[in-house]
Formats: sequence, C-alpha cells, structure tokens
Amino acid sequence: VFNCFARHFCLHFEAFHLGMAPVYVAFLRFMGDEEEARQFSYSLEVGGNGRKLTWQGIPRSIRDSHKKVRDSQDGLIIQRNLALFFSGGDRQELKLKVAG
Repeated sequence: VFNCFARHFCLHFEAFHLGMAPVYVAFLRFMGDEEEARQFSYSLEVGGNGRKLTWQGIPRSIRDSHKKVRDSQDGLIIQRNLALFFSGGDRQELKLKVAG
C-alpha cells in the first residue's frame, strides 16, 4: 500500500495458473470507488537481461475483488519462465517498477 497524489493505492502481485501455465499477475488497486479510480493511470514494468515488459492501465477499485480483476486478466501477466529469465534464472529477485 502506498500514498500518491494524496490518495492510497495497493499493488497486488499473485501467482496462479492460467489454464495449465503457471503465471504471475500484477495490477494496481485504488482505495476508493471505480469512478474516482478512472481519473488515474499507471504503468508496471518488469525486466532484466536487456529486455523489458510493460503494462499500462487504469487502477481498479478496491471494491472489485482481486479474484475478479485477476480472472479478467486486467494487469501485467508474466509467464513463470519469463519471470525466471528476468530474474537471471536464480529465482532470487524480480524487480517491478511502478509509475503513475
């Protein structure tokens, strides 16, 4: 949870399966209603080994369940093997940059 523009936001990061594929999803949630959330935008960037993957979106209201947001795939979806590649293959660290 962090404070930005005098509002509160929450970064959600979760591992799950998309079909049979292990993936990670990351998205930003806004601590307020959907109408106010639409006034903001954000980007998430993950990368390593000279490559990067970027997601741009509008934060989802905290009033939407994380399962609803995850299942709609409204966020940065990273396949597990790509996350391992970005981390250098050592499974130690995956850097995620948040901007808004």
